[in-house]
Amino acid sequence: MLIGEYEHSLDVKGRMILPAKIREDLGEKFIITKGLDGCLFGFSQSEWSNFEEKLKTLPLTNKNARDFVRFFLSGAVEEVVDKQGRFLIPSNLREYASLDKETVITGVGTRIEIWNKEEWKKYNSSENLSAEQIAENMANLGVLGI
Repeated sequence: MLIGEYEHSLDVKGRMILPAKIREDLGEKFIITKGLDGCLFGFSQSEWSNFEEKLKTLPLTNKNARDFVRFFLSGAVEEVVDKQGRFLIPSNLREYASLDKETVITGVGTRIEIWNKEEWKKYNSSENLSAEQIAENMANLGVLGI
């Protein structure tokens, strides 16, 4: 399971080090693509296959479904970790997620998220996230409380 929060830097070529613990779970080859909330998503090859299978079930006749599929697939790239543990984030994905030098990688179960460090701080701030409100919202969705 992908968990944890790791701060890393992009080099001038747009490469970053994938933390060893994340690399163990994600693999040496993985997929990154545009994510939600302004970050990038990274999937192991098996999780990406599961995600693709779900996308294939969406109706081609539904515009929202087509938009959803385009959003995730158009920016997707397969990445390979080099001998130094680095991988390249293409410029279009760096631009999408406003990635500059300082980044944060978070493990969120079945995927990683790659954030601009300042955007992560804003997202994770007490003004934006309230554990109590999240728990209440999850209870409203039928997820049992902790």
